[in-house]
Amino acid sequence: MKNKPNFSKGKRGAVLPAAKGKTRITIRIDDDILEWFRNQVDAAGGGSYQTLVNDALREHITSQQEPIEVILRRVVREELTAAK
Repeated sequence: MKNKPNFSKGKRGAVLPAAKGKTRITIRIDDDILEWFRNQVDAAGGGSYQTLVNDALREHITSQQEPIEVILRRVVREELTAAK
């Protein structure tokens, strides 16, 4: 007869706690979007697609908060640099 595992002191949840400043969530993402992020990470030689998704979301939020004047100045600078 085999010994049965004793889970009486077991806890539900993640095995490793999330790092400080991080929150574990469940999110539904279209398959093609997820595949794109995974392919980007693979092409870069490895890493975490979740970090790449987080960076993309952060960049989007930051760009949404920039005043139009800041955006225009940046675009003009980039265009002037490219024209040289």
